[in-house]
Order: sequence, then structure tokens, then C-alpha cells
Amino acid sequence: MAIIFHCDYCGKKIEAADSAGGKWGKCPACHNKLYVPASESDEELKLAPVDETDLEREKRLIDETNRLTLDILKERESPKGAAESDTPVEVAAPGFEISQVELKQYIIKYLHLMADSELYEAQKVAALIMPKDARAVKILDKMAGSGMPEPELAGISQLVLSGLIKSLRDEIS
Repeated sequence: MAIIFHCDYCGKKIEAADSAGGKWGKCPACHNKLYVPASESDEELKLAPVDETDLEREKRLIDETNRLTLDILKERESPKGAAESDTPVEVAAPGFEISQVELKQYIIKYLHLMADSELYEAQKVAALIMPKDARAVKILDKMAGSGMPEPELAGISQLVLSGLIKSLRDEIS
């Protein structure tokens, strides 16, 4: 069986005898010195038998990971403090009036949460902003039009901030 490879210099396909493997030779086309790779052996790798205890251990660890992930997600959805108290969580009603300053703070909080990829919390804040659509649009237009962002938003990239403002404005409108 021959060793088949290509010359590194001219790219010509070369067939060399098995006995030439691992030695230096010359390309018949360009006469450059090149290394003939050793022949690849068809010897199979011997695999260790599958250990059933490893499979059981892996399955147990995956189950434990899934269980802990679910516990963490449940904890995020309903904090222990809220679950223990008998009073419902107070959320602003749609007709509830908030001041211009508070609305601006909600918008800033929403933009921070979105920039930090805290989408669930951002959606809660967006629910407070949505009923005040006309006032919120005015605030967003003022934020988008000003060259300098609000001091609270200085840590967010200008491109990201303008994209978040535009998406919130589109969502409100």
C-alpha cells in the first residue's frame, strides 16, 4: 500500500512506497526536499469497557443539577419573604398616577435592567411605564435627543442605550 500526500511547495500529488515513510525525499515535479509522512496504521484503538457506576453517577449528578436549577428559578419567581407574608405585593394600578420624576426613574431602571439582561425584572418595570404612554414617549424622546445621557445611565454604551430607548419607545407606541 502506498503513502499518498501532496508536496508542500508545488502541491503535486505524490505516491510513495511504505518503506519511504518517515524519511526525507525529493518531489519529482519541483525537486524540493520534503518529508514523507509515516504510513498510517490501521490499528484500532482499544477502548475501555463502559463502567456502569460512572453512568449512574453521571445521571445522578445531572438530576441534581436540574433539581437545583429549578429550585433557583422558583426562588427568583417568588422570594421567601414574599411567600411568608400574608399581604399581597403592592403593584401600581393602571389608573395610579405617578409623577414625571418617578416615571423617569422607572424608565432609567428599565434601561439598566435591560442592559444587564435582567429581562424578567425589566418586564415588571415596563408594566408600570406602559399605561403612561404619552408622558413616557416624551421622556424617551428627550433622552434620545440629548447628546449626553442621564448621569445614571453613563455606564451603558451609547449605542446600546439608544437601541434600548428605541425598542421601549416602539413597544409603547
